[in-house]
Amino acid sequence: MVESNQGHIGDDVDPRAGEDPGLYGWRASAESARFSRYIAAQIYGQAPHHAYVYGGSGGGRRSPMCLENAPDVYDGCMPSTSGGEVAEPGNNRRVCSGGPIGFGQMFNVQRVLGREKLIRVADAMAPGGSGNPFAGLDTHEREELARLYRLGFPRGNESMILEPMGQIWLWTSIADSLQEEDPDYFTDFWTQPGYVGHDMPKVVEADLLDTTATVKRILTARDLNESPEFAGPEYQTMRIFAAMIGSAGPVYDMPYAVELEGVGAGYRLGAGLRILTGKAAGRQLYTTGLAGDVFAGDGHGDANLLRFTDVEPGDEVRVDNRAFLAFCYYARHHVIDELQFESLRLDGQPLYPQHPVPAMSPLMGNCYSAQYDGKLLWIHHTHDSSVWPVNGLLYAGAVERVQGEAAAAKKFCIRWTENAEHGPPSIVPPEPNRASNTRLVDFTGIYEQSLADLVDWVENDVAPLGTRYSYADGRIILPDTAEERGGIQPVVKVTANGEKRADIRAGESVSLQVEAAVPAGSGSIVGVQWDFDGRGEFPFTHEEVDGSKRSLTLGTRHRFDKPGTYFVSALVHAHGDGDLSASRQRVANVAQARVVVS
Repeated sequence: MVESNQGHIGDDVDPRAGEDPGLYGWRASAESARFSRYIAAQIYGQAPHHAYVYGGSGGGRRSPMCLENAPDVYDGCMPSTSGGEVAEPGNNRRVCSGGPIGFGQMFNVQRVLGREKLIRVADAMAPGGSGNPFAGLDTHEREELARLYRLGFPRGNESMILEPMGQIWLWTSIADSLQEEDPDYFTDFWTQPGYVGHDMPKVVEADLLDTTATVKRILTARDLNESPEFAGPEYQTMRIFAAMIGSAGPVYDMPYAVELEGVGAGYRLGAGLRILTGKAAGRQLYTTGLAGDVFAGDGHGDANLLRFTDVEPGDEVRVDNRAFLAFCYYARHHVIDELQFESLRLDGQPLYPQHPVPAMSPLMGNCYSAQYDGKLLWIHHTHDSSVWPVNGLLYAGAVERVQGEAAAAKKFCIRWTENAEHGPPSIVPPEPNRASNTRLVDFTGIYEQSLADLVDWVENDVAPLGTRYSYADGRIILPDTAEERGGIQPVVKVTANGEKRADIRAGESVSLQVEAAVPAGSGSIVGVQWDFDGRGEFPFTHEEVDGSKRSLTLGTRHRFDKPGTYFVSALVHAHGDGDLSASRQRVANVAQARVVVS
């Protein structure tokens, strides 16, 4: 095993390479792979006959760059949940991306609608809901939510608007550079016609926050995850984030959050936290999570590595959200020539005053070229709230444009994973009525099968099964049946008393039915389980499933003794060989119906 930090530690770039995006994007990875081939040849007597590169998120961002720029190293590539700008072959340009621009719109919907209205929006878009997310919203709220959808935020995952995770980290990592590279925008937003801060001050001024607060105490990741004081649901996202930085070693005891006194009224998420006094004076952080007066913070460079190290009780902190409020409307004024921003143009012209689109951190690598040898199997998820589904279209279109349709058909394949988030369900906060694993799937088995399919494609010329889809109004639309959809994932439908919603009285039972089918050539169904109450335990298994069928319809009954709203879920697994005992390459999908018990 050869391991590399790819030239950087945290958000700190290599002091010798500086801002070179190629180093962080592909060169460090390719050299590590070349070295590993050299070591393997010494150990095994010959170098590997093929080599592959894959990864998700940042690994998905880098994988195509490796395939494009190091054809002597890699034969196949499987990126997932990522995307980025396409430029000329051989470029070493920092990438511009609509992802972080869209995040500002997501933050704005959270701010403008507020928690209670967003809970109603999520409920409307959940199975058995009204399907109308705009009911009860005022004009500005409707416009901001509609703009978010048109920019590509996935329908059916609205609860994640309330729980920003990687999205708010990305703001903290680029907030300083956005203000340094385009200071005019952050001034114009408040002072010039054509900007909400100037034209419609009432929609932002109540949320303004610019004050000096005092540090009451310092909290570590261990404190947040192990102290009973922070066990409440308001701390759940902060706990998940804190656990992700490491559950062992010194990082777990790094000062991760502070409790502040004297913050006052105003919108706190994303707000700047500048340490004014004490040993850490001058450090600029931004709010990644909060509950009450507890603020978690992150920043760029040293601030990312140190967080609240050397901050002590009594130190003063300036809390200022003017930059973040301007970022909430950033998408209007930084339109990229991509499908994602079509709704912000008319006759090819942007609707609002424009500013230069910022380049992302050099750590995100250089622009794609879509020119490569070998094979590329692209994986993207329909419910990804971090890299929205529309981003999965960029590279697909570029390969056809650069290499032609015939070459693209032989060298590129896209496979959609329905009901999957950016990460596994275990790191997604639960909703009040349903655990995350009752509505989202663990995509590990899909990745395992897809890697096997990539190898078969490269080495045996067996083309993988791609997913058919369409696109409209920022949304990826998958066909309703397995035969029409293709791919490898089961298509699952669930009903309660024959409908997506059943209304019953306490003590009554409901008839539940699941229909499941897998596309031809992708194996058969090897497991069907039910979760009745939204807890995610899936206690009931259909023992009659024997791995011999590509499609089936199964039913059961369940009695509900207590009033409430329940989301009943069926979890279906398929396997390419129909192996009931297989622990790997189990391809999952899930579906739900709503049961309302009075």
